Amino acid sequence: MQGKWKGFIAALILFGAQPAMALTLNEARQQGRVGETFSGYIAARQQDNETLALVKRINNGRSAEYQRIAQENHLTTEEVARIAGAKLVERAGAGEYVRGLNGLWMQK
Repeated sequence: MQGKWKGFIAALILFGAQPAMALTLNEARQQGRVGETFSGYIAARQQDNETLALVKRINNGRSAEYQRIAQENHLTTEEVARIAGAKLVERAGAGEYVRGLNGLWMQK
């Protein structure tokens, strides 16, 4: 299962790729507009339409991927999301925001 997670994390990064002129996940992270959470989903730190649309698109893609992985590994979608969330929070880059278990945002 370890090998699957490496590919899975790479796939999550690809969900952030978008056409030119649109906000990307990496841009939103670097600008502090979104942050990773232990739930496995990103959350908006800014409430503008562009950020909210990005969050919805990324989280929809993650949800579908979590469901697929859960079925393959006889886990619940929530278990997969929590495992992914812990890994994504851990891998957040310097200066990016993560929301702690206490619900508060902190910058890495």
